[in-house]
Amino acid sequence: MNPMFHALGAAALLSSAMAAQAKVEITEWMYNGNGKTGEYIEFTNLGASAVDFSGWSFDDDSRNPGVTSLSALGLVAPGESVLLVESSAADFRSVWGLGANVKIVGGNLANLGRADEINLFDGAGQLVDRLSYGDVAIPGTVRAQNRSGNPGSLADLAPQAVSTGWVLAAEGDAFGSHASSLGDVGNPGLFTLAVPEPSTYALLLGGLGLVGAVARRRRQA
Repeated sequence: MNPMFHALGAAALLSSAMAAQAKVEITEWMYNGNGKTGEYIEFTNLGASAVDFSGWSFDDDSRNPGVTSLSALGLVAPGESVLLVESSAADFRSVWGLGANVKIVGGNLANLGRADEINLFDGAGQLVDRLSYGDVAIPGTVRAQNRSGNPGSLADLAPQAVSTGWVLAAEGDAFGSHASSLGDVGNPGLFTLAVPEPSTYALLLGGLGLVGAVARRRRQA
């Protein structure tokens, strides 16, 4: 294949990847744990731009936008993970050892069950992401009780139902999981799967442009 066309094709693929990742995803959950601090949902901005959560909301399998407001999360930066928890935000921070830099909305009353759904809606009431789960209803998948569920790869975030690629948190794993003071294990507020930064995209595209230029000079020589 002509190196120039190869470079342009790769650049197009990277541009498509950038567009595809401009969204917020459900990246971790624990439906039950030791006390109210053991239930939480993590949302991560995988896009290249900040997202304003004003008017955004959560609901479980009733699928009604506006049930639980997420507006207090404010502006969520690219790569930032934020949390919705059952307990108060202060209690959750204390039990999990989280600093004030991790944004948390506490007091969630739409509690999760063993088989349930996590639905994220934007300010217009449109579905942004959904995760249906249940280890009995979906055999071979995780039961996120006392240990959180985490995607094994970015590809596991694409389906709207949990896949067998999701794994349970373990202390010291690649997700940065640790035990809370009550004995639950997870990594709330921390998403470690590699997502290229906007500057990285620019460097990659610049490198591809250089490859094309070298190919042109070789042909002219």
